[in-house]
This record gives sequence, structure tokens and C-alpha cells, in this order.
Amino acid sequence: MSDKTDRASGAIKETAGKATGDPDLAAKGRREQMKGDVKKSGKKLKDAAKKM
Repeated sequence: MSDKTDRASGAIKETAGKATGDPDLAAKGRREQMKGDVKKSGKKLKDAAKKM
């Protein structure tokens, strides 16, 4: 999945977990959001390296 997809699906899972009182689902959503953030950071780093 792309970084945007990971962040979006993570946000949905986190919200669903909070709404249903499922802390495991909320935590899984937060992890997916962080995964998307890491992918985005990696892309930015790669782009910066190309400019050098």
C-alpha cells in the first residue's frame, strides 16, 4: 500500500476501535498510520538524496 493509503486506513481503524471500545483495533490503526508516515519520510529522504 502507499503511504497515503496506510495513513487513511489506519485513521479509519483507529476511529472504529475508539467507537467500539476495541483498544486492539485502535492500536492497529495507529501502527498503520505510523507505517505510512515512515514510508513518506523514506520517500522524502530519497528525493533529497537525488537532489545532491
